[in-house]
Amino acid sequence: MSNYKIKDIPTLERPRERLKQVGVSNLSNKELLAIILKTGTKELSSLDLAIEILKKYNLYDMKNITIRKLTSIKGIGEVKAIELLSAIELGKRICQSKENTFLNLKNAKEIYDATKDLFYNKKQELFYCLYFDTKQNLISKKLLFMGTINKSTIHPREIFKEAYLLSASSIVCLHNHPSNDVTPSKEDIMLTENLIRTGKIQGIPILDHIIVGEDNFYSFYNHKEILKV
Repeated sequence: MSNYKIKDIPTLERPRERLKQVGVSNLSNKELLAIILKTGTKELSSLDLAIEILKKYNLYDMKNITIRKLTSIKGIGEVKAIELLSAIELGKRICQSKENTFLNLKNAKEIYDATKDLFYNKKQELFYCLYFDTKQNLISKKLLFMGTINKSTIHPREIFKEAYLLSASSIVCLHNHPSNDVTPSKEDIMLTENLIRTGKIQGIPILDHIIVGEDNFYSFYNHKEILKV
């Protein structure tokens, strides 16, 4: 461990000064983290703390890092963890914001590829709805329910209320199976049938219901289940 403070680094080599000189895109990951962390501890500089974080977690892992994991690193208290999580979440939202206008999804595979990170390393079931316009452009995605997914816990009124608020023309539902077995359960089938019938009544069709695993998916549409209802 280096055991130096930021003030011990020549001024022009400090992360904030380098950002002003060479631009944010030219800073290393550890320099960016050091700026977010702001300060170190009595023993470690903010650069040292940034290095410790990057030793334990790569950038992809940090997409779903928790307060508990961050505070397990010596020198990272709750306040620093919260600030870092906020910066990570803001970055994720910036990256995803273009979906609302530009993302055009035509089939289950494209939808799975575009959304699988929403379910990465999640230990409970999450139920999302994707809302589309008449040209199959994604208007918005909404996390509507968490926990065990079945007909009694998923309320169609919430799903279609969002559709009306967004002036959506169609919906694709997604939920995950943390077990990685994407075979639909009886509850999944009953729920899907109920949502399809409701969509027909409301005039906003359910185009597909996709069950997501860690590395695979099941599409009710691809298996012709949507057409049977």
